[in-house]
Amino acid sequence: MAQQQGRVVRWEAERGFGFILSASTQEKVFFHIRDFRGAPEPLLRMLVEYEEIHVGGKGRRAVAVRPVGSHAAVPNANAPRPASASRSERPARKGARSPARATGAALITLLTLCWLVVIGWALWIERLPLWGAGALLALNLLTLWLYAADKNAARAGAWRVSENQLHLLALLGGWPAAWWAQQNLRHKTSK
Repeated sequence: MAQQQGRVVRWEAERGFGFILSASTQEKVFFHIRDFRGAPEPLLRMLVEYEEIHVGGKGRRAVAVRPVGSHAAVPNANAPRPASASRSERPARKGARSPARATGAALITLLTLCWLVVIGWALWIERLPLWGAGALLALNLLTLWLYAADKNAARAGAWRVSENQLHLLALLGGWPAAWWAQQNLRHKTSK
């Protein structure tokens, strides 16, 4: 990804996104507040540097957006943000999890362990044939592989796996692998 420059031509502070007019192509490029590295908030007509990616059918997007010139002073990462900044705009502490997310992760981990115990018990008492356990394993491996392929496709701007297919695999029994992929590959976690 090559560095590009442009000016902020639109900024929707309430919604946390805006557009940069590219200096090289004179096209507008979308960016989100999460991709902005600089002053607490972008300003109209601010000169910025950014890296451009192409997102599926959504078009051009600027990431790693940084102010250039007089606006280039980057605030201390530990300095408090303005009280008006929403939770999604505040920088997350590295490795920190929200209490709700930590509780959800613990619950899913417990459910996964219970699921494995039930499958093991069903195999032990011969209620689940060995091929059934093999089919569940194959389904989870397929689910994990498709999540990884979709993550790579999202990064490359290539063809994506439909969200309905991913949900169907999870519903059919691949939910442990889907959950693991979401948490560890950091994919499909924001929707």
